[in-house]
Amino acid sequence: MIRVAIIGASGYTGVESIEIILRHPEAELTYLTALEAECGHAEDVFGQLKGRCDMEIEPLDFDKLAGLADVALCCLPHKVSMEFVPKLLDAGLKVIDFSADYRLKDVEIYEKFYEVKHTDTANLARAVYGLPELFREQIKGVDLVANPGCYPTGALLAIAPLLKEGLIETDSIVVNAVTGVSGAGKNPSSKFHFPNMNENLFAYGIGSHRHMPEMEQIAGEVTGSNVQILFQPHVGPFDRGIASTVYCQPKGKVDFAKLAGLYEDFYCCEQFVQIRKDAPPVKDVAGTNYCHVFPTCVKGRIVVFSAIDNLIKGASGQAIQNMNIIFGLKETLGLG
Repeated sequence: MIRVAIIGASGYTGVESIEIILRHPEAELTYLTALEAECGHAEDVFGQLKGRCDMEIEPLDFDKLAGLADVALCCLPHKVSMEFVPKLLDAGLKVIDFSADYRLKDVEIYEKFYEVKHTDTANLARAVYGLPELFREQIKGVDLVANPGCYPTGALLAIAPLLKEGLIETDSIVVNAVTGVSGAGKNPSSKFHFPNMNENLFAYGIGSHRHMPEMEQIAGEVTGSNVQILFQPHVGPFDRGIASTVYCQPKGKVDFAKLAGLYEDFYCCEQFVQIRKDAPPVKDVAGTNYCHVFPTCVKGRIVVFSAIDNLIKGASGQAIQNMNIIFGLKETLGLG
C-alpha cells in the first residue's frame, strides 16, 4: 500500500484528496496536516467524513512524517508551498505539489506574476509538469510533480491535438473560461459572499491572470515554438467546474470534417478525455476526473469546448492520477 500524507488537508483540495484516497484500493491515508487553527478530528472539520475517516488533522511534524508516508500531496497555497517542498523531499517523500511554485520554469516570469522571490530554484529545475495525457513518460518514478492549474488543464487538453499537428497559428489563441466559486478557495471574501455571487457572473484577472504564462509555456513545449495566448477567466454562481472555449486560427487548409477524428485518434488511449459531439456542460463532469472536449468550426475558425471539474481533474483527481503513474499503478485507481 502507498502511504499518503496530505499537507494542507483542511482546504477544498485537501478534502477532495481525502475522499479519493479513502476509496483507493492501493493507497492509505497515514498523516493529515494543517495550520494549528484548522486542525481537529477529520470528521469534525468535514462533516461528510463522519464515520469514514477516523484520523486527526494535526500540525505538521517533519520528524513524524518521515516514517509515516511514501508520498505527500502538498495542498498549500502558492508562495507557501516552496517553503515546505524541499523539507518533504529531504524527508524521503515523493511530492505532488498543487501550487504554482514548480510549474513555471522561467523564474523571472514566476516572480512577475506571483510577485514573490522564488526560493527553491534547484527543485524547480527538476520538477515535472503533471498533465498525464501529455507528459506521462516523464512523470513515471519522479520525486516531484508540479500538478497543473485548473484552467490550463481544460485549455491545454482542448488544443493539444491541434498544436501537436501544427494545424493552428500559435500567435492568436484565445481562451475564454468560466469557473465555479470553489476556484477561489475556501477563505471568504466580499466578492464571493452569497448575495454578491448569486445570479451574477464577472470577469477577473484581465490580461494578468497567473495561468496565462503557464498555458503558454506548456503549449510551447507541445508545439515546439513560441505560443501567445490571450486568456480571460470568469467566475459564475455554481460550486465547481470549468467550461472553456478556445478560439484558434487555422494554419493553411484544415479538413474540418476530420476534426473529431483527429481528436479521437489523439486521445484514443486516454481514459479521462472523452470527445463529444456537442459542447459539454460542467454538470456532466462534476465529481469526476474526466475532461470532455468538443472541437468544431465556426466561421472558418477552429473552436474547441472543454469541461472539467476544477477540484478533481483540475486538482486532486489529477494529483492522484499522477501518484498512480509515479508508483506504477493502474492510472485509474481511485478515480471516476
